[in-house]
Order: sequence, then structure tokens, then C-alpha cells
Amino acid sequence: MKVSYKQDLFKREARLPMTSDEPPRPIVSIVIPAHNEAENLPILLRELCATITPLARLQIVCVDDGSTDGTFAVLLDAAKQDHRIKYIRLSRNFGHQAALRAGLFYSTGDCVVSMDADLQHPVRLVPDMIKKWQEGYEVVLTKRKQSDDLPIFKRFTSDLFYLVINGLSDVYIDPGSADFRLLDRKVVDVVKSLSETDFFLRGIIPWVGFKSCNIEYMPDRRRFGDTKYSLRKMISFAISGVVSNSIRPLRIATLLSAMISGLAALYMLYAVHIYFVYGQVVPGWASVVVVVCFIGGLQLLVMGVVGEYIGRILRESRKRPGFVVSATNMNAQAGE
Repeated sequence: MKVSYKQDLFKREARLPMTSDEPPRPIVSIVIPAHNEAENLPILLRELCATITPLARLQIVCVDDGSTDGTFAVLLDAAKQDHRIKYIRLSRNFGHQAALRAGLFYSTGDCVVSMDADLQHPVRLVPDMIKKWQEGYEVVLTKRKQSDDLPIFKRFTSDLFYLVINGLSDVYIDPGSADFRLLDRKVVDVVKSLSETDFFLRGIIPWVGFKSCNIEYMPDRRRFGDTKYSLRKMISFAISGVVSNSIRPLRIATLLSAMISGLAALYMLYAVHIYFVYGQVVPGWASVVVVVCFIGGLQLLVMGVVGEYIGRILRESRKRPGFVVSATNMNAQAGE
């Protein structure tokens, strides 16, 4: 789909003269990971420019995560119309977290707001987030309310995700949390200093600490396109979130192995006792087969858990970057 623009689509920031005693307005960076969002981006960019310009100086960093539609063409056209709009094009689809990381790496604002490009994160909430930041909060999180028309399966999988990740992870993530948040520059600098390959920002933010608060919101409806999170991606995201933030699954696997080994030893002693005291073989080969299958399945489960960690150790040892940029109108150091 080809999107055309008029010259006045994005209104530039008014350059009002400042007196010598007037403090400069803060720079707010908006980081937007986008994958096949050519239809949603023009609306989102226009709303952001209209909403944030009266409050602060604006920098919009859009990350094209290997889109196959006209997303990059939209960003090129928008950047020509408004110097505040920056683009980063990744060489392929690296995933939402990698695109988010790229945007944080290049952004230069005094605070950084991350939000999705599907218009479900309401722009009208950003001024409230900025206000909380100006009150002294270094991390402003958002908590999504569940609407009544949300599909039952989606609601179930969301609740299950937070139940599992909070039960197995070393950090607590509020149910309904999303990658719609504001981070102070000092928090962004800490996040940028982390070199881990498996980047799970929802788990990193509670880990780094800092003064934080929550704002609840009702998500807007997606206007164009479909969700990019399939069931397979959700499962992969959940596994990555647990493994990258905790070794508790390894400890659980160890405890299960120790418990089953103890029960197996007791059963062996019982069988030996029956044989030597009563002189008969323990009947019930079916039960033995069940026990053997159970222990075998448990061993495979433990090996799978260990394999997840070994695979991530391999990725970390390669020291490959989390993303590769193929085109941008920004400088990695200066952010311009």
C-alpha cells in the first residue's frame, strides 16, 4: 500500500524565544518497534506530534523490524516531512524485544517512552506518564485493563503467562504489564550497558530498580492489520522470560530428580525386603512399567530444561549483537 503525505501532515515544533532564566524544555524520545504497520504508523505519528509538541521537545524513533509491506517507505516519507522523526531499519526480523532494544540504544531523550505501533497503546496516556516523570518517578509503568470483549483464550493465555513467569522467575511482573512505559535517561543508560543476548525488558526493568509507579489504561482497538503474536511466539516469549531472569527451573528440576530418586530407592528397598523376608517376587509388572516411563519422562523434562540454559549459554558465548541495522538516519553515538 502506497501512502502519500501532504507537507503539513506533521506539524513542526514551534520555536518560541526563551528568556535567559527559562529552563529548556525536556526532550522526550518515543521508541516504536514496527513490523508490517504501514497503515497504522501515519495515524500514530500524527497523534504523537500533536500531543507531545506542547509539552516537550520531541524525538520519535521508529524501528522497522524486517517489515515486508510498505512500513519503511512510510518512515522515509515521514522523516522527510518532519526532522523529529527518525528511522532504524533492521536487516531482518529480529523480534519485538530486539527492535525495542535498538530504539533504546539510539534514543537520546531525557526520558524514553516505548510503545507499539498498532495504536492499542493510547497516545493520550503519554502526557500523564510525562507528568509522573516530572514528579520524580524514574520508571513509569502501565498496566493494561482487560476489556469484556477480550477473547477467552487470549485472557487465559495472558493470565497463564504471568502466573508461570512470576512463579518461576526471580522478579515480579505485574499482570497486564506491557512494553508501554517511560524510562528516565539514567535507567535507559543502565539498560544499554547490559550485554546479554536474551533481552527481556519486562524482567530487566524490575531488576534494575529505581523509583517507579503504575498507570492503568484500557487498550484501544487495533485499526489495521492483525496481531503479530502467535501462540508459538507467546510460548517462546514466556520461556525466554523465565530462563533469562531466573535459574529457578534448574533448582526445581534438581529437587524433582532428588525426590524421584528417593522414591525409587525406597521402592527398591521394599522389593528387596519382600524377596528376602517372604521369599517371593513382587507382583505387578504393569506398575513397574508405569514407574519406569514416569522416571524416563522426568529425565527428558530435566534434560530439556538444562538444554534451554545450555543453548542460551552458547548464544551468549558467541557475543553476537542483538540486532543488525541496515539503514538509519541517526548516529549511534549522538542519536542524530
